[in-house]
Amino acid sequence: MKVTLISVGKLKEKYWKQAVEEYKKRISGYAKLELIEIQDEKEPNNASAKDIEIIKEKEAEKILSKIKDAQHVVTLEIKGKAYTSEGLAEEYQKWMNTGRSDVVFIIGGSNGLGESVRRRSDQAISFGALTYPHQMMKVMLLEQIFRVNKIIRNEQYHK
Repeated sequence: MKVTLISVGKLKEKYWKQAVEEYKKRISGYAKLELIEIQDEKEPNNASAKDIEIIKEKEAEKILSKIKDAQHVVTLEIKGKAYTSEGLAEEYQKWMNTGRSDVVFIIGGSNGLGESVRRRSDQAISFGALTYPHQMMKVMLLEQIFRVNKIIRNEQYHK
């Protein structure tokens, strides 16, 4: 399985970088992992709704330039489908079994995803209705990718 994680914005704090590195190591035994960070667009003070849409589409162009036609694209969205870890493991297994073994997960910028990325998405998943910092979301997604692989192989992992 090849997993690519595209996220808008760079990790700044050392502890988030360390957490990402730890999960990269853990996942490496199960999947080839590529992390791509997209430069976020600067938001002017008192940005209008139109300004926000322009920012999201500029970020979307950068995201879409990193995606290949054959890749299965999964966006993280509040209105996406919520899964349990076991349910996500079943979905991940389906991707593997149906030839979608090159999966791209996308975490949008602080304003969300541009519409063009949503249209390119093959499916949207949600980690719930709460809002999380983007740095934390990256770590949480990597943890779930690791957990999914442990579940699929019936390997012990804390609950």
